[in-house]
Amino acid sequence: MAKKTKTKADLIDMIASSSGMKKKDAKTAVDHFLSHLQDALASGNKVQLTGFGTFEVRKRKARTGVKPGTTQKIKIPASSYPAFKPGKALKEKVKK
Repeated sequence: MAKKTKTKADLIDMIASSSGMKKKDAKTAVDHFLSHLQDALASGNKVQLTGFGTFEVRKRKARTGVKPGTTQKIKIPASSYPAFKPGKALKEKVKK
């Protein structure tokens, strides 16, 4: 059995069919959830979903790197990036 990547549309279909919601309403709910999640992270907040996991923004320090294909050193500026730490229930669910 081949693994399949689930898309946003697949998630919307699953929510609609399992909850009895109209597909349009499920799409609206998913869109609003993702929008609020992005807004919270952009504001520097963590989003903790108990049992599922925590979304947060992490910081990378500025560092020196090497330009690919050369030996030229370049400065890589500090940056922020989104990160996810799975919760205990999610870890247990996917454990094999």
